[in-house]
Amino acid sequence: MKNILVSLVALVLAISVIPATLAVSTGDGITPDINTEDYAPRVWMCDSRVVYDDATEPGRISEDGRPLLERINNYAFEGEQITWDVLVQDKNGVEKIEHVFATIGDEQGSGNDVEVNCQRTFVRDGSDLPRSCNARILEERLERFDADTMDAYECIFTVETADSMYGEFFITVEVTDIDGLSDTMDENEFWFLNPVIALNIDGELSFDEVRPGTSAYSETLLVGNEADVSSGVMLDMFITGTDFYDSSSSHAACPDTNQLSLSAFRYYATNGAYSTSDDLQNDGVDGDRNKDAEGYVNIEYGIGFNNPDPFYNNAEILQAPMVGPYYPANILAPGAEMALTFRLDLPEPCNGDFDSGQIFFWGEAI
Repeated sequence: MKNILVSLVALVLAISVIPATLAVSTGDGITPDINTEDYAPRVWMCDSRVVYDDATEPGRISEDGRPLLERINNYAFEGEQITWDVLVQDKNGVEKIEHVFATIGDEQGSGNDVEVNCQRTFVRDGSDLPRSCNARILEERLERFDADTMDAYECIFTVETADSMYGEFFITVEVTDIDGLSDTMDENEFWFLNPVIALNIDGELSFDEVRPGTSAYSETLLVGNEADVSSGVMLDMFITGTDFYDSSSSHAACPDTNQLSLSAFRYYATNGAYSTSDDLQNDGVDGDRNKDAEGYVNIEYGIGFNNPDPFYNNAEILQAPMVGPYYPANILAPGAEMALTFRLDLPEPCNGDFDSGQIFFWGEAI
C-alpha cells in the first residue's frame, strides 16, 4: 500500500505542473460627438392687435381703456395704445428666452429701436394653443402649450408725444435669447403716429346789403380735411355757431334787440352723391335738427367740441346715410372736401351790421 500511495502522489504532482490556457475578457470604446442645435427662438402673434383709446377725449363709441372700434386706418395719437398677445418658443428651453419687446423704426424686421418690454401672461401647461397663433415650424404645427419650451406675453405699445414719435413707422414684436439669436413677428405693422390734423376753409361767408324780410345766399364754401396726406386720418365733420352782434353803437335791433339769432342761418351741403336734401334729421336728445323744403338745415349752438351739448346725432354737417353709428357722407379723407352754401333769412324789421359772432367747423379724427 505504501508503494501505491507514493506513486499516486507522484502522479498528482506531475499533473499539476502541466501548463494551462485561461479565457480573458477584452474590448475597446469610442466617445460620441454630440452637438445640440442652437435653436433660434420663435414668436407668433395670437388673435389680432387691438388699439385702445386714451383718457383725453372720448369718441362716438370709444372711451378710455376701451378698444377703438371706429379706427379703421393705421394712425394713432399720443396716449393711445396698441397691444398684441404673442407666443414665444425656444426648443433649447424656455430659460434661454431673454427678452420679448416691441420695436419701432423706419425699416421692417429686426434691429429697430426697442420701445417697450412685453409682460409674461399665465397659460396652463398642456392647454390647447389658439388657432389664431398659427404656430408652425416648417410643416410642424404646434397644438399644445409646453411650459418647458414656451411662454406667452402681452405687449403694450403706448404712443408718446410728437416730439419723439411723429411720422410713419414700422412697429412689431421681437424675441431674443441669451445667445443673441432672435426672431421677429411676421406681422410688421405700418403706422402714422401723431399726424397733424387741420381743416381748410376755402371761401368767405358774407352777406351784403340784405333787405330785411328777405333771404340771401352766400358764395359756396369748401371745407376740407387737411390732415397729413399719407396719414389716412378720417374726420367726422360738425357745424355749430353763436348769435351775432353789432360791434358798433348803431341803434341795432333785429327784430327787437341788438342781436341777430343763429336761427336766421341755414346751410346746404353736398359731398359726393349726397346732400342735405337726403338729411336724416337725427337730433339726439336735446337737439332740434331739421331741414326745410329747399334742403337747408339749421345750425346748432356750440362754442367748443361737444359744448354745451354732445354733437353726435345732432350737429353733423351731413347726416346721410347711416351705417352703424356713423354717416359716411359726413366723413372726409385727407384732401377731400365738402361744399356748403349758407342762407340768411333776415328778420323784419332789422337794423345794424352784425359783425361779431362765429360759425364753427369741427373735425373729429375717428
